[in-house]
Amino acid sequence: MTPILALAVGLGHLAANAAPAAEEPGLVINFFWILVVAANFLVFLLLAWYLGFRRLSGTLETRRARIEQGLKDADEARVEREQAAAERLATLTAARQEANEVLARAQKQADDSRELQIAETRAEIERLREKATADIESERQRALADVRAQVADLALLAAGRVVGETMNDQRERRLVDQFLTEIKH
Repeated sequence: MTPILALAVGLGHLAANAAPAAEEPGLVINFFWILVVAANFLVFLLLAWYLGFRRLSGTLETRRARIEQGLKDADEARVEREQAAAERLATLTAARQEANEVLARAQKQADDSRELQIAETRAEIERLREKATADIESERQRALADVRAQVADLALLAAGRVVGETMNDQRERRLVDQFLTEIKH
């Protein structure tokens, strides 16, 4: 036993033997024993503190620090997750905008190409129309010349029969040309 405890027990026996026996039995409050029990309680409390609670306090403090660090890390992870989500959203928005710009450029190029092809087609149609008009006009002139020549030949034949004499080529041509010139005007 510890010296303080042995001393307390010895003093307790001494006090019990020194008390007079003539007292009445009943509720007796012995202040000495109250002080001994209080001292024992304080000794056991100090022993418990040094042997267990002191380490428990350090363990609780370590645990509290770990929990605080875990909460801090969780907050940082949440912030990083929110930042990553914002960056992902910004990247997605930029990609959509870029895709829209590429699509708009492609659509503009397609429209420009279509307009160019339409203009080239119209120019080709106009060129073909002008060529066809020129061909038709030259064909018309050639046909008119053929018709005139045939009409002149027929007129000369008819005139030759009516007059009864043959006209020479030079004279016939001069008369027909004069006739056709008069008809034009």
